[in-house]
Amino acid sequence: MAQSHARPAQSVDEVVERMRAIGARLDPADGIACFNRMHLRVAALVERRVAAGEVQDPAFVERLGVLLANQYFDVVDAADAGRPVGEAWQPLVDARGDRRVWPVQFAFAGTNAHLCHDLPLAVVETCIERRSTPDTPPVHEDYLLVGELMVQAEAEERAAFETRIAEAAGSAEPLRYLVAGFSTARAREAAWAATLSLWHQRNIRPLFDATIAAVTAGTALAGRLLVTPGWGPEGPVPPR
Repeated sequence: MAQSHARPAQSVDEVVERMRAIGARLDPADGIACFNRMHLRVAALVERRVAAGEVQDPAFVERLGVLLANQYFDVVDAADAGRPVGEAWQPLVDARGDRRVWPVQFAFAGTNAHLCHDLPLAVVETCIERRSTPDTPPVHEDYLLVGELMVQAEAEERAAFETRIAEAAGSAEPLRYLVAGFSTARAREAAWAATLSLWHQRNIRPLFDATIAAVTAGTALAGRLLVTPGWGPEGPVPPR
């Protein structure tokens, strides 16, 4: 996992502020910027749900969101400094400047890494900090609520993609099948299964490390597929 030398965020407000700063300084077509926009929408949705009293354990949800976001910030800082970002995020970082890759691909590749790799680690860390467990109510209930907000953000991103691809030439049609293969809902389910495995293995380091290695490898494979260029080398740049 990438390690940041910057001070970690301590609150949801700091998370949102830092994501806005990342978006402001990056080219909007940059692959990390494309994911950052989607992630910022999710953070704002979570913040509103917490403020409205719609989560059962606001302190847990806020701490989980902060720990999860800090993993993403570590990746951004490492990428900016030219340091390794970790295998799960490497496909997105490697392809971030490839203008043959559509914004939705970048957004989903980042979501894949953040959900499948980062989220299980964040849930385990949050439970340890709070002396709770993944099975303690309402941890799973609030996890599902946050997941639904991620699904909502995915639907918005997918709708924008469908509008853009309708304006593109027929050669971009295979992208529909590629993008259709990703599901935030299924990734959320896989992340919860990984969370339970890691929780029960947290004091058995060889098993814990083996599970992380397997999760990381699978996440990286999916990420490489998601950033497959949608146009041939001589084709036009996709609309931004």
